[in-house]
Amino acid sequence: MAKVAIIVFPGSNCDRDVQKTLSTVYKLETELIWYSKSKLARYDAIIIPGGFSYADRLRAGAIASHTPIIEEIKRLAHDGVPILGICNGFQILVESELLPGALTVNKSLRFICRWTAIKVLNNKTPFTKAFKNQNEFNAPIAHGEGRYVVDNDTLKILKRKNQIVLIYPHGNPNGSVGSIAGVCNERGNVVGVMPHPERGCESILTPDGLSNSYTFFYSLKLYLN
Repeated sequence: MAKVAIIVFPGSNCDRDVQKTLSTVYKLETELIWYSKSKLARYDAIIIPGGFSYADRLRAGAIASHTPIIEEIKRLAHDGVPILGICNGFQILVESELLPGALTVNKSLRFICRWTAIKVLNNKTPFTKAFKNQNEFNAPIAHGEGRYVVDNDTLKILKRKNQIVLIYPHGNPNGSVGSIAGVCNERGNVVGVMPHPERGCESILTPDGLSNSYTFFYSLKLYLN
């Protein structure tokens, strides 16, 4: 049976949400892994959840990106293992240079916490294969440093290589370049997203019944099976 590692840093606060969603809703075997562990060879996928690792000191995700477990995650990324960073996890992947660009303070200078529409532009990753391109779904966002920025040349590369995975199709809540909500590496196995799909997988959590964001983790289940 496939097993998913959920990485826990000091300050992570969405780790158990992700674990409950994967184990209860999708019946995937999961394990919470403390950041000081340096061996992850027996896991089939890695998820870095949201929160405020190391209280977002220096920059969000900066300190976590220098912990021992990141070198192992880099090795697994090179081997093609599916790796997902959600919110603070996205920040950690960017700071680790596993994903391009940077994440900085929202244009409004305020913390944003609400539901918003998301559109899928790349359904070839392990986390979006259950979608069709141009599918839209609703998901919660909750971040203070979620504005994704890249220079113009890098943006052109991301578009050409199909590395823009998600965008905000109806308004740009944080001022991200190109309304980008999620990107992947060139290979497509490392994905970072600002929205929190784990918070929209059960009808009791959603404002209008079951959100289509459940297919984000259903995609992973399809991939692993």
